Amino acid sequence: MTVGAARDLRERNKIPRMASSMNCLTADDSRYQKAFRLFLERSSEHQCMQEFIRNTLPQVLTSIAQGKSSINVLGVGSGSGEMDLEIVSQLYQKYPGMTVDYEVVEPSGEMMERYKALVSRSPNLEKIKFTWNQMPSSEFERHWKTRKSTKKMDFIHMIQMLYYVTDPDATVAFFRSLLSENGKLLIILVSGRTGWGKLWKTHHQDLCSTEITQYVAAGEIRSHLDANGIRYKAHVLQSTMDITECFTPGDEKGELLLDFLTEVSDFSKCASPDLKASVMSTLRDPGCSSVVDGRVMFNNNLEALILYP
Repeated sequence: MTVGAARDLRERNKIPRMASSMNCLTADDSRYQKAFRLFLERSSEHQCMQEFIRNTLPQVLTSIAQGKSSINVLGVGSGSGEMDLEIVSQLYQKYPGMTVDYEVVEPSGEMMERYKALVSRSPNLEKIKFTWNQMPSSEFERHWKTRKSTKKMDFIHMIQMLYYVTDPDATVAFFRSLLSENGKLLIILVSGRTGWGKLWKTHHQDLCSTEITQYVAAGEIRSHLDANGIRYKAHVLQSTMDITECFTPGDEKGELLLDFLTEVSDFSKCASPDLKASVMSTLRDPGCSSVVDGRVMFNNNLEALILYP
């Protein structure tokens, strides 16, 4: 699956070894981090999310604080915090001087420390009270129910994190139940009509057989929302990833990108010749990629879903 602020590693300690001789990339943290950083270099994912947050999200935030002197915000799977602080910036512009109570849920200790470091060097955050919850979303849900909290959230965001929960629909239902009367829930996921959709629908059984890591796209979430009569708005975020080097045998960056695409550590070395040939063919398929100025550009489109209480 893809990343965003939240394609950072999720519930890494719960991801078992794959059933075949191939190992999940998420079990090899050092290689995952290299592949993740390369993904950010070669894709426009963060840029398209930043554009959405700066250009579209402000309208979404317009009504969340009616009659309030402070705002409650919850970030689920916040990673190292870059997208969170983009959202904070928009909140400040919309509600200057208002106090913000900000709950952060992130399972990775490394990502949490990066987030805290980012906060420490960012100006004008005096009005924000951060509460750090280093735990998976499932554990946060259990804690919340145990303490029987009546606190309501004015804005919740779940950016690129539903790939790593066992029941995405139940997870969405729980966090939506925390919304205040005028609250909004933002979900960002890969769009179903992308290279990811083609790749994973074709090769999911070959590449990954773990409980946590799974293929889920915005279309699956929309189907659930439609079936349950839940109001939402959908926005497509255009994004691509340059995967040209994947087709150069032995290219170090190409190998890392292949690992990221397949979620398999050292995919080229571990995959059978037939599987590798099939994956490479799929990546060149028009349903996955297009050729632009001689570069192979993978379709990495996302969808942003805005849910209402």
